[in-house]
Amino acid sequence: MKSLALTLACAVSLVAGNDDTFLIRGAAIHPVAGSDIDNGYVLVKDGKIAGIGRANFTPPKGMRVIEGKGLHVYPGMIDSGTEIGLAEIGSTRESVDTAELGKFDPQLRAEIAINPASEHIPVTRANGITSVITLPSGSGAAQRGIISGQAALIHLDGWTWEEMTLKAPLAMNVTWPEMTVQHGWRVRQSEEEQIKERDAHLRELANAFRDARAYMVAKRAENEKGLPYHNVDVRWEALIPVLEGAMPLVVWADEVQQIEAAVAWAEREKIKIIIGGGHDAWRVADLLKSKGIAVLAGGLHRLPDRRFEEYDEPEQLPAKLYNAGVLFAIISEEEAAHERNLPYQASRAAAFGLPKDEALKALTLSPARIFGIADRVGSLEPGKDATLIVTTGDPLEIRSDVVLEFIQGKKVDLSTRHTRLYQKYLEKYRRMKSN
Repeated sequence: MKSLALTLACAVSLVAGNDDTFLIRGAAIHPVAGSDIDNGYVLVKDGKIAGIGRANFTPPKGMRVIEGKGLHVYPGMIDSGTEIGLAEIGSTRESVDTAELGKFDPQLRAEIAINPASEHIPVTRANGITSVITLPSGSGAAQRGIISGQAALIHLDGWTWEEMTLKAPLAMNVTWPEMTVQHGWRVRQSEEEQIKERDAHLRELANAFRDARAYMVAKRAENEKGLPYHNVDVRWEALIPVLEGAMPLVVWADEVQQIEAAVAWAEREKIKIIIGGGHDAWRVADLLKSKGIAVLAGGLHRLPDRRFEEYDEPEQLPAKLYNAGVLFAIISEEEAAHERNLPYQASRAAAFGLPKDEALKALTLSPARIFGIADRVGSLEPGKDATLIVTTGDPLEIRSDVVLEFIQGKKVDLSTRHTRLYQKYLEKYRRMKSN
């Protein structure tokens, strides 16, 4: 099946043409932002989508043509919350660059620490994920910083982090403390210790924003009124866009009490937030909708958080948010090695009540809208970047293959460590058989 699709996809007319200028025709086009086109074309010029429509289109003379009969064209998928490029081998500390010392590191920028040679990058993009929002997350869930740094939107192709970065900084990353006292054999702290730690976390967060706001006022006065020079503090400098409303905060909160407290705090601070994780977001969906707060719905491949919950509670989260009218994207909440399975998280959501087109949108147009990048990626529309995938079928189906991939019009190599090992041992057994 895959070899046939590759033959079809690579049936390119042998004519001259720029690498980022070409025509895909005869394929089923799935724009996401509009109706599907059964027998259509996508025209790409200089890395941008120049046209899309029915296949009765005559390409300009000399243009490279890709015959897509029997194939499908989709926008590249986006993972909205990952450590791709920052973490390689979890058990090898030197290969993990997700955090620095300290609880408050708003000045940290994820894109600068990206490792373009990470083996996770080609494996992830080979499954149709062309872009990720990578973010520093602290040194593990139990020791995560309160403000751990700035997220970046990167494409999964490029020689350097500068070449890979599409937009940065994109959002600030904040961890909200557990609001309720935890019990169980895994819990090592007493109730009093947990409450003390929670209150200290909230107090330190409030103090950080108070100091950042005072710093912002002082800097403005310096610029506008010529007051004495104020020393630069890179931490509070990084928070100014958040205080001005130019940059959102991704607040990681799962439980109802966490989400409600985070929303109330954001309202007091007059800042924009996005809820990350949001396992209980459906329980406060009316609140989130009324405040216009989006959710990065994560962890669909997990057990329910509470013993009394239904077995399919995680899988139903996206459908419940959709029915409540809350804008959301689906994230995997997996370590970098398993980000390639993101499409199958969305397919699980579709199997448990989310309309299939909304499941695809949750990996494409919805995250683009949440983070304000829908003018560049997320759908197939004229004027947007030609960041797209050509597949043998629905990319949310595990049987479908990605046979061609383009990022900003540039064809991407789909070979991975997996394919190299497959070819290596295929050759080994071929030689053993011949002997």
